[in-house]
This record gives sequence, structure tokens and C-alpha cells, in this order.
Amino acid sequence: MATQTIENYREAAEVYQGDAPCREKFTQLLEEHGLPKGLFPLEDIKEFGYNRAAGFMWLVQKKKNEHTFKKIKQTVSFATEVTAFVEQRKMKKITGAKGKQLLLWLSLVEIYIDDPSSEKITFKSGTGLSDSFPVSVFELE
Repeated sequence: MATQTIENYREAAEVYQGDAPCREKFTQLLEEHGLPKGLFPLEDIKEFGYNRAAGFMWLVQKKKNEHTFKKIKQTVSFATEVTAFVEQRKMKKITGAKGKQLLLWLSLVEIYIDDPSSEKITFKSGTGLSDSFPVSVFELE
């Protein structure tokens, strides 16, 4: 499903190949939109694309991976393809990202910062559950 969506936006998109250029361009995108630069700690990125007109972005990595944000003891899982629509201080309609709550993996569908002065970022699951954390947890180390 995500691959089909990527193809719909590819023609008018900026597309980058290779881990270093993809990581750099994705970090710039997060920064431009007021989101923390360590939000998606992906590994071995093969492709990053961004269609500015639609606000659609995608990342393709060699294999799925899990990452634990140690400061908040939260584990996230990223599929080989991660997609989202990006707006100022928000990512919505996210695919390929899940967060672990207790023993359940819940799909993340939205990430946003309502009020930058609060220094909190909120993660919303497909079930409607949400949780907020300090933005500082997701900055690059």
C-alpha cells in the first residue's frame, strides 16, 4: 500500500539515494517544519523523497528496525517504508511506524507539537490513544 502511495507522489518529488544524503535531507525537513531532528532514528536509509506541493514524504530503509528512547523508556518500530504528510510542527497519516504500549504495538498515525512554548510533543495512535513527551527526548544526541 505505501509503495503505491509513494509512486503517486514520486514524479514531482525531490528524491535522494544513500544513507548519508537521505539522513541529511530528512533532518533538514524536520528542522524546517519545527520538529525534533531525532524523531525517526532510522538505519541504512536507501531512499528519501519529499513532494513539497503535497507535503508528502517517504523513507525507505534496508530492513525494519526498533529503537528505544531510553529517557522515556519507549520503544518504536519502523517498517522498511515509512510515509507521512508533513506540515508545520506536525506529521499526519503516518504509515510504517509503531509504538509499544505495555505489550501491544500501536500504529502511530500523527505526531504534533500544539504549543511550542510547552516543549511537549504528542504521539497519537490509530486507536485514538495519545501520549505527550518532552521535545528534548527526540533531539539528535
